[in-house]
Amino acid sequence: MIPRYTLPEMGKLWSEETKFQKWLEVELAVCDVHAEMGTIPKDAAQAIRKNARFNVERIRELEASIKHDVIAFTSCVAESIGNHSRYFHYGLTSSDVVDTANALLLKEAADIILNKAYALLETLKRRAFEFKETVMVGRTHGIHAEPTTFGLVLALYYAEIDRNIERIKSARRTVSYGKLSGAVGTFAHISPEVEDRVCARLGLRPEPVSTQVVQRDRYAEFLAALAITAASCEKIALEVRHLQRTEVSEAQEEFTEGQKGSSAMPHKRNPIISEQICGLARIVRSNLQAALENIALWHERDISHSSVERVILPDSCILTDYLLTKTEHLIDRLKIFPDRMLKNLYATQGLVFSGKLLLELTNAGLSREDAYRLVQRNAMRSWDEKADFKQLVVSDPDISAVISEQKLEKVFDLRAQLQNIDKVFNRVFQCPR
Repeated sequence: MIPRYTLPEMGKLWSEETKFQKWLEVELAVCDVHAEMGTIPKDAAQAIRKNARFNVERIRELEASIKHDVIAFTSCVAESIGNHSRYFHYGLTSSDVVDTANALLLKEAADIILNKAYALLETLKRRAFEFKETVMVGRTHGIHAEPTTFGLVLALYYAEIDRNIERIKSARRTVSYGKLSGAVGTFAHISPEVEDRVCARLGLRPEPVSTQVVQRDRYAEFLAALAITAASCEKIALEVRHLQRTEVSEAQEEFTEGQKGSSAMPHKRNPIISEQICGLARIVRSNLQAALENIALWHERDISHSSVERVILPDSCILTDYLLTKTEHLIDRLKIFPDRMLKNLYATQGLVFSGKLLLELTNAGLSREDAYRLVQRNAMRSWDEKADFKQLVVSDPDISAVISEQKLEKVFDLRAQLQNIDKVFNRVFQCPR
């Protein structure tokens, strides 16, 4: 059976339990720094760190009447620390906690996604070398163009996923900023030094300037990196869908024993994994639009972004994690049919060599316009009459007058068409990243 994909890491990361735990980490770090700087008693900070607890159900109960999630959280924690609660959330506003905790969540989410992207990268590399010499027809506009290899197709995907890894790394740095600057970013109730120290403890950088919130262009950049990554997964899956079409039959998703493709047609083997990838990628891309809308807020802050982020941040991270895993599985188990690829290559009776013939005629001294006319004349006849293109060319006196039969043989030589594949592979896999 195809293994069921679960989300133990990413799903847990975006649970309410983890969210509140990150909030508590921020609050405790603030208490520790205040104690170090003498703002609050050290014994109070120690007691808070020792005794601070929260309960998700209790927070929900409090929020039902308070109608404010952060106050419900601080009220719940206050119940576990007693009189020391006056030093908890000291000098902070809600977004100080939420946005700094979001940075922690997004950093960890990026790490999980990067692990999945590296796994896909390695699978693409392995299979690219496996099919490096597997010849197939390249298609432009969906129409046969010139020969390529399936290994080169996979090498292209490898390079794109590698770029996505760099995008995610960059976006990870961009969102790894916390802020404790208060209601409008002026540090009216807390020292910038507290922010510096707390962020250092949490592995974050302090936001150089903020309003009540970390600016949402940071989140938009993160969602953009995920959206592009999801689009790359769709790009791979869409190619598999095309190659699995009955008329093409050059590749096929894994179809396991006992699997069924249709309730009405027992013969069906459908590319369901690829179709799932293509569909879910649309959601990640659409979430980017919402993230872009969140950049513009009223004055120093409104909360129009808040409800949106409760959906798009976990959903985009979870879906990107899922898409990378599904795409890696797709490529790892993908069945390739080299004989069918070669058969399809010659389905147009050698027309895929027309470009090489054009070049040889110009090298022989013909103008490009005259050379193009001679090649197209024979190509169109081959296309319409389903005649062998090579035989038509050999029989054309205007062509044989300028090119020897020996050179014509080289024109229709696959090895000559693919002589630079090794160099491309060297560029992709050997050059330092």
